[in-house]
Amino acid sequence: MKSKTLLTIALCAASSCCCTAQTGAEQHKKLIAKTYNSGFALGHDTYNAIGTASDGTIYYVLSAEPYNVAAQMFSFDPAAKKISHVGDLSKASGEKGLKVVSQGKSHVRFVESNGKLYFATHLGYYSTISGREEMGVPPAGYGRYPGGHLLSYEIASGKFESLAVAPRGEGIIAMNMDTVRGRIYFLTWPTGTFYRFDLATHDLKELGSFFKQGEAGTGPNYRTICRAIGIDPRDGSAYFTTGDGAIHRYRYEQDAVETIAGDNMKKDYFGVYDFTVPGNMAYNWRQLIWNPADNKFYGVHGNSGYLFSFDPVTERVEVLDRITSEPSKRSGMSDQFSYGYLGFTLGPDGRTLYYLTGGPIYVEGKRLAGKGSTAKGEAMGQEDLHLVTYDIPTSHYIDHGAIYYKNGDRPANVNSIAVGKDGTVYALARVKEAGAERTDLISVGPVLGDAAR
Repeated sequence: MKSKTLLTIALCAASSCCCTAQTGAEQHKKLIAKTYNSGFALGHDTYNAIGTASDGTIYYVLSAEPYNVAAQMFSFDPAAKKISHVGDLSKASGEKGLKVVSQGKSHVRFVESNGKLYFATHLGYYSTISGREEMGVPPAGYGRYPGGHLLSYEIASGKFESLAVAPRGEGIIAMNMDTVRGRIYFLTWPTGTFYRFDLATHDLKELGSFFKQGEAGTGPNYRTICRAIGIDPRDGSAYFTTGDGAIHRYRYEQDAVETIAGDNMKKDYFGVYDFTVPGNMAYNWRQLIWNPADNKFYGVHGNSGYLFSFDPVTERVEVLDRITSEPSKRSGMSDQFSYGYLGFTLGPDGRTLYYLTGGPIYVEGKRLAGKGSTAKGEAMGQEDLHLVTYDIPTSHYIDHGAIYYKNGDRPANVNSIAVGKDGTVYALARVKEAGAERTDLISVGPVLGDAAR
């Protein structure tokens, strides 16, 4: 018993966490997150919109809800511990002062290529009808949302460039870039239309909607839109899913989209879903990353929290492990966020997957009840955020523990992640200070992968 306790303490020390005793021999691991103040009090729930540049700088966007307030982009220098304001996304899009609904969000990850960061904008101003988010109707004197922009940011000069605008006033909810061939791919909200943009020619091509009427539809015409596009850098193929489990592939040489025949995402382990009902991602993958070490994609199915790999050559999906928190595994519950969590990425060592995921909260032995069904992506109740790592070569899973702030509060609505070069984990989360709540940058660790232990 004594050796087991010492081993637990050693593991906690390696994970930069503190341990507090529970009943019996069980130890409850904690990670204490550091909070930062970017100076944007209106910062709201942010999805993806964070990344680590090649020089180690952390770039992130804080979203905004008001029709006339734009999302703000920042950078954090880990060595100097300094936050800098990078830009206003409406201004970066050339729309500052136009009296149109602001570019209130970025909903995508940054992609770095040739000294520039590429990303996209989305709207943050909605009207809620029957529990669902719809395009916000602006007040008199303001125009409707003009559409999401593909943006580039030159790191050396600090210059933004608007490359293209999503047609029909839609936002951009998913984006990725083939840096080898200079092609950007994106899905729009609310219809789920798929586009490709060529950097060299600035040609924007619409390739159709694979989501019926997307999240603008109802009943049999409704489909939740995939939030992650995967790029195979070897041949330039781009992959996304639909709620029925189909995996779609854009073929670079054909400039067209096809549905792969070899496999799909409809797995018994993932659960049973009605993909015409709002509030779940159904059989879509929630997040997806490319691993150049073995030329496979790794992803998470949102609601179930199962990790899988996808080999685009053999067209095979392999279910690997359930990487939810240990409390979720023991209780058998689904993820607390109705769509599952976006905070999933490959670490700088090229072998460790990092995942921020929620768990159940127990008070006096009883689990706190959630909200039940919902018609949009949101937390189903108070979340017990955990950091999980998974070592790909050894299939080694570790739940490093629940994340708390120094004052005992828990981070909430975390759907983002970036890992610094030293293993520090960064995310965007709700923070309460002086009686006010905002979304801002937080960090945990360093938390190192198996290869560094």
